[in-house]
Amino acid sequence: MIGKWLGKKKTAADTDTFSNKEREQLESLRIPGYKGPLPSSWFHKSGQQAFLQLPFAATDAVLAPLREANGLPQYDWQLKLNVEKLANSQPELPLVYGNVIAVSSGKGGVGKSSVAAQLAVALAETGAEVGLLDADIYGPSLPTMLGGAEEKQVISDSNKMQPHVRHGVHVSSLGYLADSKDAAIWRGPMASAALQQLFRDTEWPRLDYLVIDLPPGTGDIQLTIAQKLPVTGAVVVTTPQTVALADAEKGIAMFRKVGISITGLVENMSHYHCPSCGHEEALFGNQGGVDIASDYDVPLLAQIPLAREFRQALDEGTPLLVKDPSNPLNTGIRAMATAVAAQLYQQAKK
Repeated sequence: MIGKWLGKKKTAADTDTFSNKEREQLESLRIPGYKGPLPSSWFHKSGQQAFLQLPFAATDAVLAPLREANGLPQYDWQLKLNVEKLANSQPELPLVYGNVIAVSSGKGGVGKSSVAAQLAVALAETGAEVGLLDADIYGPSLPTMLGGAEEKQVISDSNKMQPHVRHGVHVSSLGYLADSKDAAIWRGPMASAALQQLFRDTEWPRLDYLVIDLPPGTGDIQLTIAQKLPVTGAVVVTTPQTVALADAEKGIAMFRKVGISITGLVENMSHYHCPSCGHEEALFGNQGGVDIASDYDVPLLAQIPLAREFRQALDEGTPLLVKDPSNPLNTGIRAMATAVAAQLYQQAKK
């Protein structure tokens, strides 16, 4: 009778388990790039501490819905990341390169390198170990966008190139080896061989992600990447205009023919963002990336605006994520990084 009056005492198991109502709320959580509810096994709690443990990189922003009033704000939510190494196109190679993301475009001038650079920096922001390989042999631009072009290339005792560490990212580029004004006049086979050497002769640390900035088009270097390197997934960059979309379709078709998973599409320069008044205008057309993603059944990972702040920061060698971390434009870049990592994981687990 005394026990009935006092009520049942809560056990440790009770305080570490979410109620049915709470689990219903957790099932409603959605994060960029991941289709459907997250597995219940990814949520844990201990007393008033609650955790979301993800097997891929993500920013703290994914916890915002849980911390809001209509979420589960009674808990102190924390994000834990344990990036899983995923299957790739070359299963016989060791996984020291991490999950390899090839960033491609069917044509030049769509901002592919700027997307690759900002993607790598945003992934590194989450605490992941990230590498960036500048495979644009004919026009390496990453040393300009990330800075340090004047730094000398260091060769280790094992005769390997030490990657330059720029803004938390391990970067390897021919731009650090050659004068920026020199022209690379190489035939296709020579360029492909140089790319493989740059990839294998760089002393990469044990990476969670390696982002590869491919040259534009669907030629020898793209085929070398697909057939020789351990690619986990490909991200195709386009702009909304018709001529760029036609080439993006060719890029998607190429990766599918060589058996590389399409992680998704990024629509760059989606609209112009005026820094003075905030007005937005679709200079290159509307919904082009949305339509291509729908037609080819690939995820639309991000729509990035054409903004002076992005251009200026990269011209100075310091991406906006580093130069002005709180700038609202960075929200889309961070969401893109989460979407790429989440979709890469979900596709590999199908």
